[in-house]
Amino acid sequence: MAPEVNQTQDATTGEEIASTTIPSLRGGTPPKRNAFTDLMSPKQPPPRKKQPHSDTPQSDPARTTTFLGRDGLGAYIANPASFPASRVIYHNEKWVVLNDLFPKSSIHLLLLPRDPSKQLLHPFDAFEDTYFLSEVQAEVQNVQKLVAKELRRRFGKFSALDQKRQKAMDELDPSADTEPSDLPPGRDWSASIISGVHAGPSMNHLHVHILSVDRHSECMRHRKHYNSFATPFLIDVEDFPLNKHDPRRHAGRERYLERDLVCWRCQRNFRNKFAKLKEHLEEEFEVWKKE
Repeated sequence: MAPEVNQTQDATTGEEIASTTIPSLRGGTPPKRNAFTDLMSPKQPPPRKKQPHSDTPQSDPARTTTFLGRDGLGAYIANPASFPASRVIYHNEKWVVLNDLFPKSSIHLLLLPRDPSKQLLHPFDAFEDTYFLSEVQAEVQNVQKLVAKELRRRFGKFSALDQKRQKAMDELDPSADTEPSDLPPGRDWSASIISGVHAGPSMNHLHVHILSVDRHSECMRHRKHYNSFATPFLIDVEDFPLNKHDPRRHAGRERYLERDLVCWRCQRNFRNKFAKLKEHLEEEFEVWKKE
């Protein structure tokens, strides 16, 4: 059974939960495009007219429901097409992928399953279904590949490894049909991505976090924010199904969110000094970009 969510398990502030209260957008301004949206949704169909959507797994409750508080993610599941492309990156009959409203890294996405029988389950319970789990794991991998491409687009110009590859490519004979086998591979941006579910989810609808490892964001504001992505409180979907004795089933007892603040990159321990960690994360971000 899923653990009871209590204060020690909840990494989201009341302000964030309240701000996630999102009624459906009925009409309004057409979605704006941006480079990230174009990359992440190359096969996005043209906007549909205002009518019930055939890919909605239930009878379009977004037209009559305001999704309050911890149910805020439900609006995206019920009617993703009503949100701008700057928020919902792509969607189909099974999944919605969106930018987190309060990102905790340079890139922070949420993957929302749309299966009505699973979307309100705690991940510990939902992932007992091994077929459903395999589908989630496969979709997470798809999103990770897109995030890796976006990381390269944003930060490749700073990366020594990417610059080395680009320099070698610039020196190639433009008439050559194939790339040489000794071309530098460039940076493996997939190694800079973490993903998983929280042991104590703050929102009621099942969601998987997929984010860059840098934890560089103005929305990273306190100890619980950081530790929710830097301790076993974040559980990789590849680790499921969990053994019944796995300590991550008891996040409150393990007090993950109250642990010392340890830098994700150099492992320096800042104890409980979040302001000092925050300053350090800015420095690490600049170094990380240049790898």
